[in-house]
Amino acid sequence: MAVTGPATKATQRGRMPNITKYEVIEEIGHGGMATVYRARDPRLCRDVAIKVIHRHLRDSVEIAHRFFVEAKAVAKLRHPNIVEVYDVSSPEEEEQYLVNELVRGRSLRKVLEAYGALPPEVGAQIAQELLAALAHAHAAGVIHRDIKPENVLIEFSGEDGRPNEGVKVKLTDFGIAKLLDSQGVTSTGQVLGSPAHMAPEQIEGGDVDARADVFGTGVLLYECLVGHLPFEGSNPAQVLRRVLEGIYPCAEHERPTVGKIWSQLLDRALHRNVEERFGDASQMREALGDELRRLNVTSASGDLDAWMTDPEAYRAKHDAAIVPRLCALAKASRQRGDAIAAAADYNRALAYAPQDQALLRIVATMHRAEERRRLMKRLAPVVLCAFACGAIAFFAVRAYRAPVVVDEVPAPSASASAFSETPSPSAMATEPGAAPSSSVVRAAVSGRVPVVNPPSASRPTAAKVPTRDIVFRSFMPQFGIQVAVDGEAPTEVEVGGHVTVDPQRHVLTFTCKKDACEPKQRVVVAGEGNEELEVALTIKPASLVVQGDVHASYTIQEQPTVMLRAGIQSRVPMNVSKITVHVVELPSGRTEPVTLSAGQQSEVVFGLATDE
Repeated sequence: MAVTGPATKATQRGRMPNITKYEVIEEIGHGGMATVYRARDPRLCRDVAIKVIHRHLRDSVEIAHRFFVEAKAVAKLRHPNIVEVYDVSSPEEEEQYLVNELVRGRSLRKVLEAYGALPPEVGAQIAQELLAALAHAHAAGVIHRDIKPENVLIEFSGEDGRPNEGVKVKLTDFGIAKLLDSQGVTSTGQVLGSPAHMAPEQIEGGDVDARADVFGTGVLLYECLVGHLPFEGSNPAQVLRRVLEGIYPCAEHERPTVGKIWSQLLDRALHRNVEERFGDASQMREALGDELRRLNVTSASGDLDAWMTDPEAYRAKHDAAIVPRLCALAKASRQRGDAIAAAADYNRALAYAPQDQALLRIVATMHRAEERRRLMKRLAPVVLCAFACGAIAFFAVRAYRAPVVVDEVPAPSASASAFSETPSPSAMATEPGAAPSSSVVRAAVSGRVPVVNPPSASRPTAAKVPTRDIVFRSFMPQFGIQVAVDGEAPTEVEVGGHVTVDPQRHVLTFTCKKDACEPKQRVVVAGEGNEELEVALTIKPASLVVQGDVHASYTIQEQPTVMLRAGIQSRVPMNVSKITVHVVELPSGRTEPVTLSAGQQSEVVFGLATDE
């Protein structure tokens, strides 16, 4: 368990749980199922984290069983990347609790909220640490089944003045783990886990193995690299449907600095079909390691330490160093004739340095060559068909326009002309040197009637300005998206629509109506071909203030992982611009409806209630 922020001090000790073997010091976190406290173990003289089930849940036989399953699952695991379990409550105790190792840090969710999308190499190194933990758990027959940023703890001793012992990444909360050597708690067919992080086979209630955790790690890594979840929707049912259908925007399109290689690794981890994913956690970890080594990132702990020490300084240094490295790799690929690999690295380098004219020229040249290759491949059958049709048409027209033979009239002889009473045709010319009439030509030259085509008048033609279309394949959210090209006034666009631009480089800025989304820019590099974009915007969180009992805890019925405190402004993640939810007071269970709007503050009021 992690110390994640300002704690509720012992001034509220009267409301602290009474646990005989431990001295409860302060509250350090909330969850949909339990509250976490920092406590002291007087027997071993060490601080621990105690997870105590909410009072309104502790009478549930299933919840209590899940706690014991977590303890049993993790008790057999000993790994530096897994939070250790020390103790669990007995059935006869008043409180139901789990005692864990105390991790002095914060969750990966808090890190992402603070810094947004991570540099791809940092995200990959965090995923490597988690995959090492999962490989150990899988070898012991334990599947986590709920890999998400809330269950990943980042401990950095340098943050609170202690000696810097480096960054530690730890996986916690095996509360819904399935033991391969037992029937588990899902024998009734209940689906456990977070919808946006669950593998398709987990949703469908099928057999779940280690590859479900590979999928969950893919979802987590996608969010770390892109800044939002791959599977999003306006409600859980829509999210589940997209997971089952495997519909999500390509990571490289969402954030070009991710690059094609990382994007392809994510696609494999997130594949809908189990057989197409990495075979296990070790295989995925090795694939991430191969790409890190290719990019000359060899010290995972060193990079994580540098990033945690000063994220902005690390990002600036990383972005400056990655461009020449990618260009060198691309040049080598180009020299050995691997145009696809070269294009992948050059495009990622350009995403970091969009103003680099040399890079722009290289990418534009390769882009045009690729467009020509695609065009020729598409047009080859059409060209052959057109050539055949043209040949047929040519011979048909030639046959149609063949000269028509008329009755041949013998050309008059000189003697006939001299003695004829009618002037000969040649005598009809009135001026010396005048050209004979066409009738004379027909008679005198060939005796046949030629086909005459009048000359067409020559007209000046205006030069055609080259254009290309930027086509929008998909949007998230699906309605109310606006786009501004190069800073012009925004216009509303829809799926299947397009904007027409010239072949130069352009910057497209996407927003939502009523400022409900975080703006996002997409750079369209110079080139001649059309472009297709998939755009997903992050809907701004709503702000919610609860007016009520300062000693109570509050959560949202539709989002049980969101915990609230009276009088404190809290951020609520949004998947739509406006939604009505129900705020629950704990432990009384009272609810009040409230309408939340993205980017705006709402308030819900609870009247005072008598203690039970």
